[in-house]
Amino acid sequence: MESQVRVRVVISGRVQGVLFRQSARAKALELGVLGWAHNLLDGSVEIVVEGEKENIEKFIEWCKKGPSFAKVENVEVQYQEYKGEWKDFDVREFGF
Repeated sequence: MESQVRVRVVISGRVQGVLFRQSARAKALELGVLGWAHNLLDGSVEIVVEGEKENIEKFIEWCKKGPSFAKVENVEVQYQEYKGEWKDFDVREFGF
């Protein structure tokens, strides 16, 4: 069983303008998860993270609720090949 995993998560609903990315960074750092988050033009937030499988699963569960002012309507999760390429969790403005 793999202990290190990578996932791409796209969260839709009221997730921009509610500190979702910054809250995701705080949660990721708490869990020891590395990667990045950015807004998409369609109003959703995209997050790509890597870390221990158990912590990634906890992070995904957090994404289903998000910060208090968010209203998450949908969470898409796509597992990808682990690369181990980050040393932090970055908050980016927009991804294209």
